Amino acid sequence: MSRVINPDSAGKQRTQLSKAIVLAVRELARQSSITDQTRDLAAFIAIALQVIADGIDVSVTAWEKRGYWVKSDKFRMEWAWSGQSAEKLRSSVLSEDWATVAMLSAQIAQKLAKVQVSENNRLGKPWVGALEQLRSTTGRS
Repeated sequence: MSRVINPDSAGKQRTQLSKAIVLAVRELARQSSITDQTRDLAAFIAIALQVIADGIDVSVTAWEKRGYWVKSDKFRMEWAWSGQSAEKLRSSVLSEDWATVAMLSAQIAQKLAKVQVSENNRLGKPWVGALEQLRSTTGRS
């Protein structure tokens, strides 16, 4: 029997979301005033970081099954910031604290500085409608 390969692994999803976050941070930096798009961009970044943080345990499970504890712990430490930043950004977006959003966006951009996104990407605008999704997941409207 051959191995079953999951084409939609947590690692692939993390890579796609990282690129989308970088694109959203760039677009957020271009915003000159607070608009619906600005709110959607910040909300999307918060949601995407939370999805990344939720996928960390899935990624390290295979390493832990093989006894690669150091590798899995290092990976967890590498991405621990994502869950913390997601929570801070989520609360800042919902409370309309744009100074904190700007500061967190700069920190996120630094963390993802190595991620390359080409100008001719196929990501589109994944942030459209993200504020409503963020509000619905927190039970606030």
